Amino acid sequence: MKAKFVVPWVLFSFFILLFSPPPAALSAEKPIIIGCPLATAFLYGWDAERAIRLAVEEINAAGGVKVGGKKRPFAVEVMDTRDLEPGVPVSDALLTLEKLILEKKADFIVGGPVRSEAALAAMDLLSKYKKVSILTTGALTPAYHARVAENYDKFKYCFRISGEAVWMVTGEIIPCLVDIGNKFKVNKLFIMVQDVAHARGGGALIAKIMAGKNWTVLGDPEIYPTGTTDFSMGLLKAKKEGAQVILIWMDMPESSILLKQWYDLKVPALPFGSIIAPAEQPGFWKATEGKGEFCLANVVNAGNAPSKATPWTMKFFNAYTKRWKIEPEGYGTSSSYMAVYALKEAIEKADSLDPEAVIPALEKTDMMGVYGRIRFNAKNHQIIPSLDPKEGAVGTIFQWQKGKRVVVYPDKIATGQIQLPPWMKK
Repeated sequence: MKAKFVVPWVLFSFFILLFSPPPAALSAEKPIIIGCPLATAFLYGWDAERAIRLAVEEINAAGGVKVGGKKRPFAVEVMDTRDLEPGVPVSDALLTLEKLILEKKADFIVGGPVRSEAALAAMDLLSKYKKVSILTTGALTPAYHARVAENYDKFKYCFRISGEAVWMVTGEIIPCLVDIGNKFKVNKLFIMVQDVAHARGGGALIAKIMAGKNWTVLGDPEIYPTGTTDFSMGLLKAKKEGAQVILIWMDMPESSILLKQWYDLKVPALPFGSIIAPAEQPGFWKATEGKGEFCLANVVNAGNAPSKATPWTMKFFNAYTKRWKIEPEGYGTSSSYMAVYALKEAIEKADSLDPEAVIPALEKTDMMGVYGRIRFNAKNHQIIPSLDPKEGAVGTIFQWQKGKRVVVYPDKIATGQIQLPPWMKK
């Protein structure tokens, strides 16, 4: 009886093998690897990673990226650069980037390095390995896109889809300060900055410009090393000298202590964070027990706080909140999300992963995104900014009011008005 079943079973197995597709056809297409060098222990690293993963999940769920007649998924490889940690040398971030390229076989780089000094040093590696990179978080130094313009053939692989210090200062911070001065009749400015390139440069530039606008700048900017935990002497100095606005430019988490001390000392000056990482986060109010109220924070790109900059703004805001159980957290969130979509569009236009084909496609990017019209300057690969989301990438300055982040600038996307602390009004 056993013999009766042998032949039918052999025939059945033969037909299964004959008509089944080969294993390769059943497996997914080879993924396109996005390498992400990020300072993952810090806000500008972890929020960027979450935004990149959200965009990748959405794109893959919709079928992936069409290239070479096939739909291929994105895959994300994240490595910690540690470049926002005090005392960590730039060389460590470069080693991380090189590992992403050589060991993880990254096809493209999205995210960092985050620290300006590390991002600048990384440009030579990107050129060496011919890897297209879209900088999305951290590094605000104008030297980044200046290097692309000065030596295009070498640095053409480097793009930045987030803001940069000069536009932030001249196009957003200065006009906002002028509005505050006109509305509240104040003109005495005290500046406190972190000892990093973009903060020192930004603080000095603001001081120079505001002095030319009939504001009194109270001394040179106070400079604090990364990791500082006591700002009381500087705040007492600001109070003694009659400061009415305190300009703060710091990306270190310890700057939250500055805001607590400002509140406890009742310094009669409006805290204006041109960059102040802790105040950008949704949990800032609870963490400071409300002592951060009235603090202004610049999150560089719209979408990092609730607004209606474009129809896509709240769509992204809600999707991020649903996916990560927290509202978009700060600078680097919406820009990291948009970088993945811009890269997808460029790859599909080029119909190739070849950097020599993707670069001109990225240069021709023109799409409406979370924070406005997304276009790059073809000569220096910096995103084109604007105060109007219909014309370019818009930033966001919000103020903490009764536990909420209320967008107060620019006017076209504002959801509220700036308020002064009650002890300042007196």
